[in-house]
Amino acid sequence: QVQLVESGGGLVQAGGSLRLSCAASGRTFSNSFIGWFRQALGNEREFVAAIRWSGGSTYYAESVKGRFTISRDNAKSAVYLQMNGLKPEDTAVYYCAADNGGSYYVPPRRYEYRNWGQGTQVTVSA
Repeated sequence: QVQLVESGGGLVQAGGSLRLSCAASGRTFSNSFIGWFRQALGNEREFVAAIRWSGGSTYYAESVKGRFTISRDNAKSAVYLQMNGLKPEDTAVYYCAADNGGSYYVPPRRYEYRNWGQGTQVTVSA
């Protein structure tokens, strides 16, 4: 139903900034959550941030609070992740995902997201 495409990844130095975009197409339900996850080499995919499409409530992992900001643009059906003060440990493939509504947890757990983008690489050099 909903298709997601990430963009904006790249190579930056520690302390730099990057803005990721997640463009959605197809039917998007107002009660859906859009989440950002990341997966470093050899690690599990971990939660980064999420936003509720209706109302715009936001949620963050403790490791990125104060540095990352998630936002949405209803007109463009897009979600953004502004990343400031990047650290080498932020290096990972970043994915956006949609739960399509109906999830139990707030924010949804990883297994509750139904649709995933292809991912975009973020590399932070020391």
